[in-house]
Amino acid sequence: MKTYIAKKTNTDANKKTWFIVDVRNKVLGRAAAKIATVIRGKHKVTYTPNFDTGDNVVVVNARNVRVTGNKLKEKQYLTFSGYPGGLKSASLELMLATKPTEVIKRAVRRMLPAGPLSRDMLKKLRVYAGEEHPFKNINFKKLEV
Repeated sequence: MKTYIAKKTNTDANKKTWFIVDVRNKVLGRAAAKIATVIRGKHKVTYTPNFDTGDNVVVVNARNVRVTGNKLKEKQYLTFSGYPGGLKSASLELMLATKPTEVIKRAVRRMLPAGPLSRDMLKKLRVYAGEEHPFKNINFKKLEV
């Protein structure tokens, strides 16, 4: 039996499914791990490491994600402007209050391999703080996390 290798010309590997994930009261790390698997395409039999076979994922209710332990107060998100004294930090609690979509995006991004392919994979992730999203006319498959 020959090993299947996905190629850009193969239409079966290029068919992208749209998934919707409701992360209300779901643990952040477990949800991000499942989302990263789907975006990367590892849930498919057509998975090829050097080719983007992943699916599109829409995440809703990002502001209601749950974390365990003391992470809400102790976990810090760092940003550096590149200038002296330009290191800024924000707690997870502050990030969820101001930029809840960024929390999910960073968690998923850090679970993907670094490189140009992962940057393309991240374009298939759409995160929204509430229930509303602009993809109303798409038939979603529900992704359980």
